[in-house]
Amino acid sequence: MPGIRRRQFITLLGGATAWPFAVRAQQPAMPVVGFLDSGSLEANPRLVVDFGQGLADAGYIVGKHVAVEYRWANAQFGNLRALANDLVNRRVNVIVASGAVGVARAAMSATSTIPIVISGGADPVKFGLVANLARPGGNVTGITVIHSELAGKRLDLICKLVPSATKIAYLTSDLRNEITREDTNELLAAARALERQVIVLECRTDRDLEAAFATLVQSGAGALMVEAFVIAFNNRERIVALAAHHKVPAIYPQSHYVYGGGLMSYTAATTFRELAVQYVAPILNGAKPADMPVQRPTKFRFIINLKTAKTLGLSIPSGVHAIADEVIE
Repeated sequence: MPGIRRRQFITLLGGATAWPFAVRAQQPAMPVVGFLDSGSLEANPRLVVDFGQGLADAGYIVGKHVAVEYRWANAQFGNLRALANDLVNRRVNVIVASGAVGVARAAMSATSTIPIVISGGADPVKFGLVANLARPGGNVTGITVIHSELAGKRLDLICKLVPSATKIAYLTSDLRNEITREDTNELLAAARALERQVIVLECRTDRDLEAAFATLVQSGAGALMVEAFVIAFNNRERIVALAAHHKVPAIYPQSHYVYGGGLMSYTAATTFRELAVQYVAPILNGAKPADMPVQRPTKFRFIINLKTAKTLGLSIPSGVHAIADEVIE
């Protein structure tokens, strides 16, 4: 009997030693979110903070409950496909495709099974990302901001602020891009309806900025609109400085410009915090992108920098001042 009891004890001891390892083996691996962006980390530090906060709001603390793998193209759009493939090889649970349609297309070319959450500025139905907004039908869903529609509103605001400006300069990206061309054509149509002439300033690289402003001055443009594109955002301090140097009133596509001294901005009031809560976390919990409607923003944010207006010698019309969501003194 003593020998039997000893063998039983050794067996129990062995089982007790193996038990923690068995439990650990059964624990699911930490989910991984892939984040693909056409810009750079240096230009988007707040994005990472907001996205992480959104995940935490939904119960996924980064580093504890979820890992995030960021891939930045740094405006090198030819690298997007390789970066997307890298995330797929990392076996991420979901990919966030942030930026222009090219980012979403790169992710879609890399996988047809991993859920993709878009946050971009073009019509996802028109450009083949989803079947329709209400029921996307595939592995893609998310939030879309139609840049061309916002550009029309910015044009209206800058015309109200500077009614004497018959020529409006429009800083946009590479016109060889189909979406850029289409957005530009829609803006030109809106300008004709307002009896304004638009001077298109194409910016393919950051080296084009000074030349673009030289064209603005030579054309006699009385105001400037800046479109939402990566090169502009990455160089927003330079653009604000050039606008100040040439004393040209400008309206921008993101609030970052105005907080940095720009005159006005008008943008959709959506955040990556919302994207994490409304899309990424539910997908990690088992929701299917095909059943999650693509959302369009319903709230917008208009900001005016009164200090910059004063420097430019501008008086903000009461009607424009009244609709501002934020006024920087």
